[in-house]
Amino acid sequence: MAFDQNDVPAFADIEDAADRVKGVAVETPLLRSDVLDERVGGRVFVKPECLQRTGSFKFRGAYNRISRLGEAELKRGVVAYSSGNHAQGVSAAARLMGSNATIIMPNDAPKAKVEGVHFWGGSVVFYDRATEIREEIAARIADDEGRTLVPPFENKYIIAGQGTLGRELMSQARGFGQEIDKIVCCAGGGGLIAGVGLAAKSMNSETEVWAAEPVDFDDMKLTFETGEHVVNKKLTGSICDAVITPTHGKLTWSLNKRQLSGGYAVTDEEVLDAMAFAWRHLKVVVEPGGAVALASILSGKADVKGRTACAVLSGGNVDPAMFARALERV
Repeated sequence: MAFDQNDVPAFADIEDAADRVKGVAVETPLLRSDVLDERVGGRVFVKPECLQRTGSFKFRGAYNRISRLGEAELKRGVVAYSSGNHAQGVSAAARLMGSNATIIMPNDAPKAKVEGVHFWGGSVVFYDRATEIREEIAARIADDEGRTLVPPFENKYIIAGQGTLGRELMSQARGFGQEIDKIVCCAGGGGLIAGVGLAAKSMNSETEVWAAEPVDFDDMKLTFETGEHVVNKKLTGSICDAVITPTHGKLTWSLNKRQLSGGYAVTDEEVLDAMAFAWRHLKVVVEPGGAVALASILSGKADVKGRTACAVLSGGNVDPAMFARALERV
């Protein structure tokens, strides 16, 4: 996907998005745990976007984008592709704006996420991750029905909307008299971490931003380390469905390449441990993809000793059976 410099958001776009989502998106809190701090040897704040409307950060970007559509565009509706969290965010934002959404979802998407789309009035078209290309399906529907495509990350307004999370967490930490010096955030297509990084670096240029990804799907980490664009060799094979993409976006990378300090790759077992920890000590329900940042810290891969850090819990839309697997580890 080609883009020009006008497509790249600035901090002013995040400020504008914050005004737009105010009163619609939830201002999620910053949480602390003495157990977590003692275990890792640092001061760690946790940003639970599992408490966000539709259960993930995705609502922020979806609403920031869809709320800018004109009356005729809203009448024709929108189309999006997603494993589930963007799907729900788009469906909810469309409904709130008096529009409707068609969502292209993988046939292995968690049942909870499919049900969430239906709750918000979205229509679901399933596809096979291994044999079909979701972008092509969405483009065909957009052309046939005149719908506006709302991509999951390669869009200025999507990134700026996600960036409101970063703006929030930096401001909230200052309200506690603290300055965040290290943020660990999940990375799939890169929209969230691009927006969070833009906000954080704009508010404190010394704040480090680190990507957290599942093992075998750590294309952003490897791209950062090698200097060459890495595409994941696998399309399936991790419980972290929310952050599985073939590779990160070109637009998002234009920000991430200058904002990131590096990345971490965590195993499914480390993710399940983090989900269990979040339930036991933070009293929140986190899905696998939403727990990769916390898993990076708890596993020791992300060193936060003596640091003031923040882990983003990006979503909580998890099926009961998967959550039960995590709780078995308590």
